Amino acid sequence: MAKHYDLIVLGTGSAGYQVAIKTKEAGWNVAVINDGLFGGTCAVRGCIPKKVLAGTAEVIDINRRLNGLSIFKNKPDADWQELIKFKHTFTDPVPSETEKALKEAGIDVYTGSPRFTGNLQIEVNGEQLEGKKIHIAVGAKPAKLPIEGFEHLITSDDFLELDNLPKRVIFAGGGYVSFEFAHIAARFNSGVTILHGDDHPLPMFDWDIIQTLIAASKIVGINVEFNAKVQKIEKLDNGYRVTTADGTTYDADLVVHGLGRPPAIDELNLEATNVEYDKRKGVLVDDYFRSVSNPDVYAAGDAASAGPPLSPVARVQGGIVADNLLGKEHRQPSYLSTPSVIFTTPTVSKVGYLEQEAKDNGIDFEVVNTDLTGWFDSKRLGLKYAKSKVLVEKDTNKIVGAHLIGNHVEDLISIFSLAIEHGLTTEQLKTPIFAFPTTSDDMRYMF
Repeated sequence: MAKHYDLIVLGTGSAGYQVAIKTKEAGWNVAVINDGLFGGTCAVRGCIPKKVLAGTAEVIDINRRLNGLSIFKNKPDADWQELIKFKHTFTDPVPSETEKALKEAGIDVYTGSPRFTGNLQIEVNGEQLEGKKIHIAVGAKPAKLPIEGFEHLITSDDFLELDNLPKRVIFAGGGYVSFEFAHIAARFNSGVTILHGDDHPLPMFDWDIIQTLIAASKIVGINVEFNAKVQKIEKLDNGYRVTTADGTTYDADLVVHGLGRPPAIDELNLEATNVEYDKRKGVLVDDYFRSVSNPDVYAAGDAASAGPPLSPVARVQGGIVADNLLGKEHRQPSYLSTPSVIFTTPTVSKVGYLEQEAKDNGIDFEVVNTDLTGWFDSKRLGLKYAKSKVLVEKDTNKIVGAHLIGNHVEDLISIFSLAIEHGLTTEQLKTPIFAFPTTSDDMRYMF
């Protein structure tokens, strides 16, 4: 006998948790099904713990640069094990606190892998559930690929739990995960190699900026290999051997999965509930996050084909889904003003159009390139890799794109995001008097 609910939510991350809480507060009978740790990727095994590690790596690198200027005489003696313990102070409380909050709200909580058995019908751990509405917010997971020896790869989740950091680390794939964790490992004196399958890693970012990041990566000992598609991983007595498509081999103590994270929907049996999906993009949804083929099913976050796979996007989408379920009918945003950041050292950020995207949209614009390495904020910390590229529409002087690498660009990009969202011109951006000396004040000279 199936248990009946007004709403069943799959997942407890940014795109799922608030939907369950808000509908319960509105008087709905709600169930949540969670597979794995409660709290979602970002808080437990994604952006939050990654930023903790990246922050320490940045401190180490600042010390290295100032040591080169003879300001610091000794290199920092950073302890990886203590850093991982510190990271756990952020992540460990999240799962239990999330589960407790859901239960205290009066939501029925199920743990296990859900699977649709019919229209709006789900089985989890042998129990049958049925909902008037379903919300899919299961996030993403590392891709399964036909690589011989694939089982020898560890995931980014595993990397965040390492008690000891090996001396030789290979990152398979050249995406966010690989570059961010490579920069962390390199600052802890690991020999790092990134094997990327083609000649253009991180294509969602400006290529000039990424070339600068690659140069900055190499200077700290990160070897970036292009057109090096991983074909085979062998276990050796003293580590692993990775063979690429051209027959080149690389030896390491650890090989990390950086080959993409598709939506975690492949085992849900979505066909049983008539939900159309794309394996790489997620559940196909309309402007209101409803399934295009089953209007009683919603999806958001990494599991949905809507917007970039970023935690703040999932959070916003979850709020909109909750409102839409409660009858307020909000559309999803355009995402043009949504920034993306790579938390390497130096940091990379972008918002708005790439050059080709602006051309494809018929925008007549100029590109303002600025070398920031001689500017105060770079010079004071000995940073040798910093630049900006800003796209300005010629007729209106509105900012239509910004691409940055350097100090604090993860914060500076939000000002450009505000400008794009509200159609601000370069003169309007220069009007306020910003704090000095800061990167925010420097912005007025970037266009």
